[in-house]
Order: sequence, then structure tokens, then C-alpha cells
Amino acid sequence: MGKDVIVACDFSSAEQVFTFLDKFKERKPFVKIGMELYYAEGPEIVRQIKARGHKIFLDLKLHDIPNTVKKAMAVLSGLDVDMCNVHAAGTSAMMKAALEGLTRPDGSRPLLIAVTQLTSTDQESMEKELLIEKPLDQVVMSYARTAMEAGLDGVVCSPLEAGKVHETCGESFVTVTPGVRFADGDAGDQKRVTTPVKARELGSDYIVVGRPITAAADPVEAYNRCVKEFVG
Repeated sequence: MGKDVIVACDFSSAEQVFTFLDKFKERKPFVKIGMELYYAEGPEIVRQIKARGHKIFLDLKLHDIPNTVKKAMAVLSGLDVDMCNVHAAGTSAMMKAALEGLTRPDGSRPLLIAVTQLTSTDQESMEKELLIEKPLDQVVMSYARTAMEAGLDGVVCSPLEAGKVHETCGESFVTVTPGVRFADGDAGDQKRVTTPVKARELGSDYIVVGRPITAAADPVEAYNRCVKEFVG
């Protein structure tokens, strides 16, 4: 499996995202469509970006009772995205239902990954607010193992946890890692962060990069720098 950079297109309108994507004349970045853009523009924005030739990670983090998630995933499977996700905290039954709903009649489906703990979560907030007292990396590994046993393809985790996820779940189990910043950049509201070079060394398969690219003075140059540092 080849490594890749996924650009988080966290825009609030189709106009903004197309203004951004129009800058890329050569390589078409793998893009992440998250809640903000999807809720603003609906499924049509997915179709339009896909028609432009981009791979798409639809980042909606479904988390509900198994039957609801199954039916929602059956709808999303018709959008021809390349990757989508659920919260691992929804339990094995929910993840299995998501997989069932996502699988098309011909057996094909996008990659399905599970969010372990958000990169904005640290040990203190996990203990005080979620009442989870185990060490953070142990919690992440438990969630990853549950996702793997449910049949999912991988997890969203911190780059700092990617190598251990591979040790726990195997090299083919995909690690998608946000919380990546350039060495000379700002960490923003992320708590568990690293650089593209370090993420590669740690075993990330895909890095998700937003503001360091989308808010850069020259987004194409920032994207190319990120690809060079992460993919080589």
C-alpha cells in the first residue's frame, strides 16, 4: 500500500473548496470532506469533487445504534468515495453493521476505518471527562484491535500511535493520522502532533493535513512539500 497525503478540505461552501482545488493543475490531491463541507453542501459536493478526479475520504465519523449506521452507510456507499469512517466507541456490533451497510451488491466498498481517540484528546481530558482511566495508548490499541476483529480496514489515530497499531494489528491494517504539522508550523488545537517526516518514520500510511496546506500562502507548494517529506 502506497503512502499518501490527504488534504482536509475544511471549507464551508462549494465556492471555497473549488477555488482551492482549482489551484492544483497537475496532481489531484486525495481530499478529505468533513462535516462542515458535507453539511453545508450535501452529497452533491462529493459527486462534484469525485468527477474532478480526486480520491475522497468522507470523514463523517458515524456513531449511532447499529441499524441506523448500517442504513446510513448503505446510502453513503452510493457516493463512490474511497474511504469513510465510524467511531470505534460505537462498539463491534456497530462497526460490523457499518461494514454490512457499506458493502455493495457486487461486493465492492470503500475502505472503512474507525476513529480511536481524537487527536485533540489527551490523557487528562480522557480521564476527567470520559472517565477512561487506562493509559491513552492502551485505549487506542484496544479500540484498534476491536475494529480489526470487526473486519474494518484500519483506524484514525495519532501518528505517535501508528507504529504500535501496526504491531498490534498487522502491517496491512491502515493507519490514517491527523495531527501533522510542518516543523516550522503552529500546532493549533491538536494535542498529539508530529511532522510529515516523523509520521513516515513512525509508520503512518496516510497523513491528513489541513491548515498547513489550505491556509498556506501557496497551497500547491505546501502540498508538494508535504508529499515530498512524507512520501519521498
